Amino acid sequence: MASRLNPYLSFSGDARQAMEFYQEVFGGTLNLNTFGDFGQAGTPEADKIMHGMLETPGGFTLMGADTPPGMEQTVGDNFSVSLSGDDDAELRGWWEKLSAGGTVSVPLEKQMWGDVFGMCKDRFGIPWMVNIAQPR
Repeated sequence: MASRLNPYLSFSGDARQAMEFYQEVFGGTLNLNTFGDFGQAGTPEADKIMHGMLETPGGFTLMGADTPPGMEQTVGDNFSVSLSGDDDAELRGWWEKLSAGGTVSVPLEKQMWGDVFGMCKDRFGIPWMVNIAQPR
């Protein structure tokens, strides 16, 4: 059963690098639009990402953008991105790539509810939760 996940992530000037990293992790088609593409050519923000969308073969959608000038952005505030399912190899593969160069707060291991679960922040400061459902 496919699930669709649509978080929207804000970055401090490195949205292109982050979205390209997530494309390396998950595969899929990445579309990036800059502020310059939408009438702000010649400004310091022209090459920054106004809107990015990654659509993966697994059915996930991930959106992100650089925070526009004048708006506040705090990395890691009030959200997590959750990946869950029962494909152990696929989910462990994503966990390994996401946690590489980041910080693991909960190691990916069996939890009291019976599933394998872990929490980490990737190298861009984005918090992730991975839950691998076990046969009941």
